[in-house]
Amino acid sequence: MTTLSPENSLSARLSASFILGLHPSVRTEAWKFLTGYYSWQSSQDERLTMNSTRRKNYESLCQMYEKIQPLLENLHRNFLETRNNITCDIQKLYDKDPLGNVLIDKKKLEKILLLSYVCNTQAEYQQGFHHMVMLFQLMVEHDHEIFWLFQFFLQKTEHSCVINIGVSKNLNMLNDLINFMDPVFAEHLRGKGAGTVQSLFPWFCFCFQRAFKSFEDVWRLWEVLLTGKPCRNFQVLVAYSLLQMVREQVLKESMVGDDILQACNKLIDLDADELISAACLVYAELIQKDVPQPLKDFFL
Repeated sequence: MTTLSPENSLSARLSASFILGLHPSVRTEAWKFLTGYYSWQSSQDERLTMNSTRRKNYESLCQMYEKIQPLLENLHRNFLETRNNITCDIQKLYDKDPLGNVLIDKKKLEKILLLSYVCNTQAEYQQGFHHMVMLFQLMVEHDHEIFWLFQFFLQKTEHSCVINIGVSKNLNMLNDLINFMDPVFAEHLRGKGAGTVQSLFPWFCFCFQRAFKSFEDVWRLWEVLLTGKPCRNFQVLVAYSLLQMVREQVLKESMVGDDILQACNKLIDLDADELISAACLVYAELIQKDVPQPLKDFFL
């Protein structure tokens, strides 16, 4: 019988999550391991202790925020502007299911987003975060769990959805990937489609939420991103695969930038497993080639 080392055991778990996905009944707890909320090697007692620590730390942050809120309101114009943006974004969310049952607590959502804005200096609030935190609120029950899962998700995915950190890098590497993998399409995008790739930033800011037909599909893709498999920065391969879906139409109709974006925006109600499989095929093709060093460093 072969005994798995902790490292190999972890790799096997991540591979299973990547290949098979997570059953809804285990998603809530599994996410705590995937994000680093819990250690994979922790015992049940250690997890109880860690959860208590996370809750206390969250409560301490809330108390700190309440103390400094008047100061922020009086001295920081950006705070007032951000709070207004958060409020407006949340009000636009549809918070009920088809039967009229309330799905989300908008006040709770606003509180968590404001706290995240104040505490996370790396990731200032941006449109799209309200959708992300809403999905965490649908997944877990307690405020401290929602808050920390959001923070750890951003960290684990290397802030790839944050405008001032990862989004620009993603767009540049997507452009490099198109140039390397599909020169014909790249030439069209440089000509009639000039500026198209840089205009695809919402894909990354919203972490592809708008492309899928269900929350389950969104979570499925995010879980793959958290595993780090089959490679780092898998989100760029996903974006490349989305572009390939409109490639034939773009070239056949010789589309210009705005028309290409419109075609991309029509990519909705997709199946996550099909998109993940397409991106994996791109990766399999990529690693068979003599990859330029910048792409190699980014993905491998």
